[in-house]
Amino acid sequence: MLYPQDFIYLTALLVIAALSLFLFTAIAGRLWCGFACPQTVYSEIFLWVEHKIEGDRSARMRLDAGGVSAGKFLKKFCKHFIWLAIALWTGFTFVGYFTPIQHLALEVTHADLGSWEMFWVFFYAFATYGNAGFMREQVCKYMCPYARFQSAMFDKDTWIVTYDTQRGEPRGARSKKADPAALGLGACVDCTLCVQVCPTGIDIRQGLQYECIGCGACVDVCDTVMDKVGYARGLVKYSTEHAMQNHWTKAQTLRHIFRPRVLAYTGILLLVVLALLTSLALRKPFKVDVERDRATLARIVSGGKIENVYRLQIMNAAETPMRFGILATGMPGLLVQVEDPITVAATESRWVGVRLQVPYEGAVAGSHPITFRLQSKDAQGQISAELQEKSVFIVPR
Repeated sequence: MLYPQDFIYLTALLVIAALSLFLFTAIAGRLWCGFACPQTVYSEIFLWVEHKIEGDRSARMRLDAGGVSAGKFLKKFCKHFIWLAIALWTGFTFVGYFTPIQHLALEVTHADLGSWEMFWVFFYAFATYGNAGFMREQVCKYMCPYARFQSAMFDKDTWIVTYDTQRGEPRGARSKKADPAALGLGACVDCTLCVQVCPTGIDIRQGLQYECIGCGACVDVCDTVMDKVGYARGLVKYSTEHAMQNHWTKAQTLRHIFRPRVLAYTGILLLVVLALLTSLALRKPFKVDVERDRATLARIVSGGKIENVYRLQIMNAAETPMRFGILATGMPGLLVQVEDPITVAATESRWVGVRLQVPYEGAVAGSHPITFRLQSKDAQGQISAELQEKSVFIVPR
């Protein structure tokens, strides 16, 4: 159970995510963009639905160019209906992270969604439908900031999608039986399929461009073309600039992965992960906040004692109920008046009133630092953990 006071753990997770992104990008380029980004994943899902209903690229172009017909209307209707269903399901599951999913499902089936729940379900659905169905690569090219600062994490030993210019140029069409050397041509048959399958519409043969998300679609389609014409694969492939320039083997290229930048990212990442795991292992299963009673700073009670009143918020971060005992130190004769024992249910918090008293004759006027000691006890009454929190005791003049 994590409380707002545990925000440091969220910070550590974000730092780990950022360092991981830097590390993976330095090694193999935009792996996140090409294979894990929700925009890419949902675009692939929507494209798969579109391909199943309307056919391949050529069939879709003929369908769009054709006139209005019942068949065209039915295909378009089915495609958008499935897109909307996927989008609404996405919105429903996202809101299910914040509203218990079973309760949310009952609200949906009974048409009894709250206003905020309804807003966020349709907001996420609209964003999914628009981004994955229509905007697609425009999000990557114009809205996502990652494409803009990726070059700061690239170097000439980063694995990227590359085109072998020396082997492919000069490009040109030819028959399968023709000898490209006799025609003075390279291996590229200039089919432009690599451009057609690119989700961002770039031509990889013009070199690395910031729009490239490293998905490898051009690699796959080019290998297919090479197989058909009987040439060796790898005209478009994953490699590094140094490997292409120096004609390194795959083993030589892999050896250059472990360079200073990568080792620095790896070392820092491991240290942060180790620090997070150590902190979680040593983390106390409960927390306490101390607040003074704002209505009364100090008062004299029966028995000739000076009393200060406090309110303690005890937060149980464990998944089992816990019993607590409260002690206080810092002044001679300091006496704790509190209900005993104090029990806090699993993963819940509770406010407890505590009164501290000291003998009047032995108290010096002023503000005195004190320490609350909160002790958790197991079923046998043994102390399992202890937490200290500082405060002050006020003695009036």
